Amino acid sequence: MTDPRGNLSIVESEEHVPFDIKRAYWIYDVPGGEERGGHAFKVQDEFIIALSGSFDVVLNDGTGEQRYHMNRAYFGLYVPHMTWRRIDNFSTNSVVYVLSSEKYDPEDYIEDFEEFINSKR
Repeated sequence: MTDPRGNLSIVESEEHVPFDIKRAYWIYDVPGGEERGGHAFKVQDEFIIALSGSFDVVLNDGTGEQRYHMNRAYFGLYVPHMTWRRIDNFSTNSVVYVLSSEKYDPEDYIEDFEEFINSKR
């Protein structure tokens, strides 16, 4: 919602994202040239928002890769489970805000790309 006093953005479970939000976290102060992610989730879906600055989200569904440049706080990117994702190309002072469909579970992560590809078959 735009307003001369400042804009307001809203995210509601199952209204703006296709899942019940069970966790939120943010990534910030990423040093230049670094990359975050490099994994997939077996169950967890995510919704990624650039709260500040810009970055790229690179998604791979097992058949191909797509790069999304995130630089507006009023846009989000839905990342379904079983999608390999990494985040790179961080600008200074960027903040990645992630809404998750699941609470943290280390058993949900697939951190080996070959294992991910084999799981997709």
